[in-house]
Amino acid sequence: MAAAQLAEELGVSLRTIYRDVATLIAQGAPIEGEAGLGYVLHPGFFLPPLMFTEDEVDAVILGLGLVAQRGGEVLEQAASDALSKIAAVLPPEMEDAMATSGVLAAPGTAADTPYFAIIRRAIHAEEKLHLRYADKRGTATARTIWPVAVGFFEAAEVLAAWCETRQDFRHFRLDRIVAAEPSGLRYPKRRRILLAEWRLREGIDGDR
Repeated sequence: MAAAQLAEELGVSLRTIYRDVATLIAQGAPIEGEAGLGYVLHPGFFLPPLMFTEDEVDAVILGLGLVAQRGGEVLEQAASDALSKIAAVLPPEMEDAMATSGVLAAPGTAADTPYFAIIRRAIHAEEKLHLRYADKRGTATARTIWPVAVGFFEAAEVLAAWCETRQDFRHFRLDRIVAAEPSGLRYPKRRRILLAEWRLREGIDGDR
């Protein structure tokens, strides 16, 4: 597989692909590279068991627990499945750390966000959405947006999107969305480009 193809599929730069493949080769992965051919990973290679520190285990458990509380039914199941997969591949000496972690995501009341699943699908498909959105006074407007990301804050979940009406990035509280319908149309920019532009606009570090 060519480095450019990997970079396109993963949404990263060529430099990142070169760096990460070099790291994998240094760790013993049987990868060969040749100009005009790309990278080849020989069959039969298995990744070593996942190695986490106790702090990292706590971070994973807490993060997935919070996802389960606020991500809706689909992501709640996904978080549970992810924890099971991680637990299954941890080395024996780390099994107790997973089972006896001292961090818990306490049950909470998630906001009523019935359109979250539709928004997630649109984000993954890079598809425009037709919204009816109510402002804080309850006045509803119709928008066509290019959804970029959903942020989870203490008080609300917020959708960041390019708004065709405003010709600019706008933020929409999920609990104020009156209706959301897929348009069947892809937006004209790749989402990773939009995400980078939004982060730059908001002064958000790219690693966050």
